[in-house]
Amino acid sequence: MPAHTAQTDQPRFAIEVRNLVKRFGDVTAVDGISFSVPTGALFGLLGPNGAGKTTTINMVTGLARPLAGEIHVGGIDCSHHLKAAQHLMGIVPDDSNLYPELTGFQNLCFCGALYGMVRAAREHRARELLEQFDLAGAAQRKFAGYSRGMKRRLAIAAGIMHRPPILFLDEPTTGIDVASARQVRQLIGEMNRAGTTVLLTTHYIEEAERLCHRVAFMVSGQIVREDTVKNLMRNVSGTHKVQFTVSGATSEMAAELSASFPGTQFEVSADTQFRAVSPEPIRVGALVVFMEQHGLEVSEAREVHPSLEDVFVDITGLAAQEMRREKERGGGGGGS
Repeated sequence: MPAHTAQTDQPRFAIEVRNLVKRFGDVTAVDGISFSVPTGALFGLLGPNGAGKTTTINMVTGLARPLAGEIHVGGIDCSHHLKAAQHLMGIVPDDSNLYPELTGFQNLCFCGALYGMVRAAREHRARELLEQFDLAGAAQRKFAGYSRGMKRRLAIAAGIMHRPPILFLDEPTTGIDVASARQVRQLIGEMNRAGTTVLLTTHYIEEAERLCHRVAFMVSGQIVREDTVKNLMRNVSGTHKVQFTVSGATSEMAAELSASFPGTQFEVSADTQFRAVSPEPIRVGALVVFMEQHGLEVSEAREVHPSLEDVFVDITGLAAQEMRREKERGGGGGGS
């Protein structure tokens, strides 16, 4: 994808949010949050459904009015010059806003017309995007007949018809199949590498880990931590983890290991795997000897490095299982 036209006076931060508040009746959906997205970054708002992610993105893009706070997009104060700021934005909501009775090509051309593109330019751009998003073969099919993954790709294509320097994506892979999700993530990465600043919301921890340069953990309307993914992984609490692959892993043996090696906790992570967790470096050799003396054949022992999921659980206290249930439900981000 060609990068958007370079700007010589780009601000350091493409998006700046300060003390943003939104309430619905007695419910505070967004509670005084602040964050900044550097120009050219791929930034993720990460948290469970109901955390306030969608409400935040709606306020930043001008689809909802904040009760309090300041928003700057591309250096423009959105409270005074929202229309000017919106010209810099591409917006892909969690639910498609395209027209089911129009074809993929017609939907893109209609979006181009809304952005003031002349006919020849918008038709050329529509064909270019349909090809790039692997939708050229479905260009003349009605949007209603697209699969979920195809609908998501066309929605993203519609959001970038006018080559915006800043793209907002709300739950870009929720509810689509694994192959389509992989394709969407690849497209997002390509757009970012081409120069587009991207802010996405997600409750898929592994998605944020794969895609984002920076993330903000959002829980109950508040941002509890914001940093680069690299720094967050480095600063996770100092636990050591080792995964052992053995001939047979049982909860009874895990309990015996925990009793025999005080300070180290053992759990069965699979039928043939133990995971050892300790605040101190783990004596792998002594554990292998112990297991083999108790009739287990150890085929592998490897250190497990922290994941963004570990960091999220460590910082927020939310159980990882809660986030997994969100993923398994595949539910939309309503009210998130």
